[in-house]
Amino acid sequence: MDLLSISNGSLFIAFILYLIATFFFGGAIRQNKKERHQKSLSGSIGLYITIAGFVSQLVYFFTRWTVTGHAPVSNLFEFTTFLGMSMILAFIIIYIYYKTAFLGLFALPITMIIIAYASMFSTEVSPLVPSLQSYWLSIHVTTVALGQGILFISFVAGLMYLIRQIDQSKVSLRNISLEIVLYCLFLFIGFIVITSAFNMASYQATFEYTENGATTTTEYHLPAIAGPNNAELLTENAMSPIIDAPQWMQGADAGRKFNTVVWSFITGSAIYLLTLLFTRKRIGEKLQPVLKGVKPDMLDEIMYRSVAIGFPVFTLGGLIFAAIWAQIAWGRFWGWDPKEVWALITWFFYAAFLHLRLSRGWHGEKSAWLAVVGFAIIMFNLIVVNLVLAGLHSYA
Repeated sequence: MDLLSISNGSLFIAFILYLIATFFFGGAIRQNKKERHQKSLSGSIGLYITIAGFVSQLVYFFTRWTVTGHAPVSNLFEFTTFLGMSMILAFIIIYIYYKTAFLGLFALPITMIIIAYASMFSTEVSPLVPSLQSYWLSIHVTTVALGQGILFISFVAGLMYLIRQIDQSKVSLRNISLEIVLYCLFLFIGFIVITSAFNMASYQATFEYTENGATTTTEYHLPAIAGPNNAELLTENAMSPIIDAPQWMQGADAGRKFNTVVWSFITGSAIYLLTLLFTRKRIGEKLQPVLKGVKPDMLDEIMYRSVAIGFPVFTLGGLIFAAIWAQIAWGRFWGWDPKEVWALITWFFYAAFLHLRLSRGWHGEKSAWLAVVGFAIIMFNLIVVNLVLAGLHSYA
């Protein structure tokens, strides 16, 4: 338990260090040319603090590995946290090569949202189910996360490119689409805020329901807007469901997972609207002046190189290693499990990205949109497949 406390504390320290580093990267993008030396120093300090945070996260990773006896990537908290660590590693490498503070100002906050998202799930150490008791757990899952972490940089560069280049002075399909992407980030924040609030309030409601002829119970830690189908609320003074979860949603606690998604949309939308009222501008329009000093060609190059490196790493972990482990664990190298299907969709999408760029000349804004959509597919696989769709790979 002492090691587990050290592990959790190290993760918290890493989060704080990433937050501090973000402010230094922000200080490194001042436009006054007379402050060039100070800007360079601020960016260097931001990098060193980021590296210190990454080392702290490594301490979290290996101390938790010691406690659990296996690579800590076996549930949604552990995998998403390791994904955040992979994102930071990819950012550090890219920053050392390109030395652009703008990237840190966007990459670190998004990574912090991912890590905070992970911390909303159970952090308890639990034994592995039999199918996961294999060294392929660490090989397959960590390689997938590393590939996705590198692809994340293409998303950040693509998002920055779109904010930088799209005309925000008038309403168009392009800037509305960009605003939808930024709105989705607020849904993450909404999930974190609402889950934290009700966790601090120790909210709990128990439902009893019947599925496939068996009676079971499930606990809600958010008020039940969407409850399990044909369920009975056992907790007094708890909120009764307004609607039932869709009948097509099967699997353990499907209603609870759907309810979490509903609350994330409600809270995230409220925070987004409050932000609009405060800034009196669209989020993309507000951020655009920050990126006036960044070179679009450099962002375009970062996009391409990130995909060129991340795609083969993801291929190795998400397809090749996955097929080998599936053959060992389940006696078949491929099934139509939702996670497998979306991993294949992800692979095809990034293969199309490289094809369109190299053979059709899709550079600049077209590549930026592809980079953003590609990472949206990765997030769909992480969130919706785990929280909504039932399957052999569901972590949540």
